[in-house]
Amino acid sequence: MSEVPLIELNDGNRIPQLGFGVFQIGPSKAPEAVQRALEVGYRHIDTAEMYRNEAGVGEGIRASGLGRDEVFVTSKLNNGFHEPDDARRAIDGTLEELGFDYVDLFLIHWPLPTLYDGDYPATWRVMEEFRADGRARSIGVSNFQVDHLERLAAETGTVPAVNQIEVHPYLLNEEVSAYCADHGIAVEAWSPIAQGHVLGDETIAEVAGRVGRTPAQVVLRWHVQRGNVVFPKSVTPERIEENFAIFDFELDDADMERITGLDRGEDGRTGPHPNTFAMIPIER
Repeated sequence: MSEVPLIELNDGNRIPQLGFGVFQIGPSKAPEAVQRALEVGYRHIDTAEMYRNEAGVGEGIRASGLGRDEVFVTSKLNNGFHEPDDARRAIDGTLEELGFDYVDLFLIHWPLPTLYDGDYPATWRVMEEFRADGRARSIGVSNFQVDHLERLAAETGTVPAVNQIEVHPYLLNEEVSAYCADHGIAVEAWSPIAQGHVLGDETIAEVAGRVGRTPAQVVLRWHVQRGNVVFPKSVTPERIEENFAIFDFELDDADMERITGLDRGEDGRTGPHPNTFAMIPIER
């Protein structure tokens, strides 16, 4: 079994570079999928309050027989709970659903600059409480742009450990990634294969054929070599195994450059833009 590299965060904690994502995996399927991923060798599970499967994630981890300290668990603050007291209740709800005393990483899921009077720094200050009292070992953000990060730096006392953003060969998100690199913030890539859109790309298919790997493995390997934390998702046992098998080969510099050259800028974005996204889901 390949060993997943660990990335040291700016708070001294370490995060497995490859994780298992459970976005759009229903509550009934989450326990089996998570247990299978852990059997394959994953040690990082990425969930969120918004996914409504935290209980299934906790069930799958317990069923694996692994100790709590052997699995890195991430969850995220629901968009409807940015007010400080709501956020405090939300993390307690997350811990209750998971059945754990703490999460390894807790993120603000979206900055929502057009909601809550744009006061995401107030939400971040509550996140600092969670780290101080141990409910979250590390805290970070998701979908934060450079101006959002700069405002946190100006108005609060803690640099996020992680920024989880959309990154894939069609959207490098270079400005945000560069800012994070310069300020010691680890980049996690969501939608790492652009919801499957990049898998039929001729360049990626050619590289995959030459190195004897699948297009998905090539793209995930590209992420790893760029230093991103990445967490593909699947409920198919074969695909779960395939996505994990990316540490026994490397892409050469020419192939890395060719894949990086596929960037389409904003035209490559598959999800909403953080500056305008303003959805508040119903409470669970």
